Amino acid sequence: MTIIYGIKNCDTMKKARVWLDTAGVAYQFHDYKTAGVDPARLRDWVARAGWERVLNRAGTTFRQLPDADKQGIDADKAIALMLANPSMIKRPVLESGDALLIGFKPDDYRTQFA
Repeated sequence: MTIIYGIKNCDTMKKARVWLDTAGVAYQFHDYKTAGVDPARLRDWVARAGWERVLNRAGTTFRQLPDADKQGIDADKAIALMLANPSMIKRPVLESGDALLIGFKPDDYRTQFA
C-alpha cells in the first residue's frame, strides 16, 4: 500500500499526486492538516530520515515562529513542533512498502515505482 501524506492545496503535493496518477500508481492520500499525524508515525519518519529532512524550515509556518522556538532544535523539539502544527512537516511524505520518500523528486518516484 502506498500512502502519500501532505496538505491538499500544497503545490508540491499537487505535482506529486499528478505524477502518481499519470504513472498509474494506486495510493491513499492522508491530509495531515485536517486528519493530523500519528505521533508514532512521525517519530518513525524522524528516526529513519532525520528531523532535518522531515521538518520544513523553509515554510511560512516555521519562519513565523518566535526566534526562541527556532533555537536549539533537536529531534524531540522538532517532533513537538510538527505535532503542534503539521504544516511544518515537509511535503509530501510518501510511504510505499519499506520505502520512505520525503519531498517530491520525480527521479526518486521513478526509481521507486519502476
